[in-house]
Amino acid sequence: MAEQIRIEVNSAGIQAILKSEEVQSLLEAKAQRIAAAAGDGFEVSSRIGATRARASVITATRAARKAEAVDRVLTAAIDAGRG
Repeated sequence: MAEQIRIEVNSAGIQAILKSEEVQSLLEAKAQRIAAAAGDGFEVSSRIGATRARASVITATRAARKAEAVDRVLTAAIDAGRG
């Protein structure tokens, strides 16, 4: 029979990593690539929340909102954040 492996999670350590400056910078860089691929009128917003850093790309202009609603340019640009 296979030997059982026990993993002990260090929650405080994981929280520290998820809120770290390095993770925040990585998320912002990915969001910037997505915003650039989507075109004009998209902005990056980032912050550190209660449990982790987060970044988002938002429509900042009426034209960008229309481009997303009609052509799904932001949705199509998601792949630019991968890698």
